[in-house]
Amino acid sequence: MSSKTKIVVLKMKEIVYTAIFIGFAILLVTLLMIMFRPKHEETVSSSSATFVPGVYTASLTVGNQNVNVEVAVDAERINSISFVSLDESVATMYPLMQPVMNDLAEQILRSQSLEDLSYSMETRYTSQAVLGAIGTAVEKARVN
Repeated sequence: MSSKTKIVVLKMKEIVYTAIFIGFAILLVTLLMIMFRPKHEETVSSSSATFVPGVYTASLTVGNQNVNVEVAVDAERINSISFVSLDESVATMYPLMQPVMNDLAEQILRSQSLEDLSYSMETRYTSQAVLGAIGTAVEKARVN
């Protein structure tokens, strides 16, 4: 039995650098796992529907006339927003109704939200009235 003793010489500087590198690698892997793990709220909301699919209406009184706002939704998205039958007399007396509806509908369909919408100061009252009717129709469509 011949046993030869081997002596390994390590420089302290190399050991310290290796330990620091391993520490940074562990920290990086931990941060990546925390950042990219699925959140509980996202998995619950993605599996359940936001809306009951269908077409919902809300009434808006303009002068002596009622104008119906129609919102079509599927389980997760708002698909369209429009006036059902905008009477010609209402369109003549209130010429901002249709342009305001088109502008708000475009913004809502793009963002899928009724929050943070922009409209000009000249059309703020018309926009608020139309937005209120849209909000009522969307609330009818929401899942409880």
